[in-house]
Amino acid sequence: MGAQERFAALVETMVGRGFATHGPSGHDGPRRAFGATSLKTGGRIFAMLVEGRLVVKLPAPRVDELIAAGAGERFDPGHGRLMKEWLALRADSDDAWLSLATESEAFVARRRRES
Repeated sequence: MGAQERFAALVETMVGRGFATHGPSGHDGPRRAFGATSLKTGGRIFAMLVEGRLVVKLPAPRVDELIAAGAGERFDPGHGRLMKEWLALRADSDDAWLSLATESEAFVARRRRES
């Protein structure tokens, strides 16, 4: 299964759980390229597919831990500045994608409620 198909399956699972939205939604405002195909919670992006890799938002120490374990690398959105809370996964496992997307959704949702 290719990355697009794997991401589509992940989107279906995450949206089906009732906590995530995909693409533009009522409270996202106008469609923006960066978030147009991303998974969101409370209007905030927590996971996206970029160049065939799942990119998730997690606490910086967790990203450091996953990088040290060889799970991925910091995400570079293309301007040369690595994002400390974003991990681009190396894993090809559907289980890893679902597990880290679930962890990411919980992190972003909790952060949103605390701010």
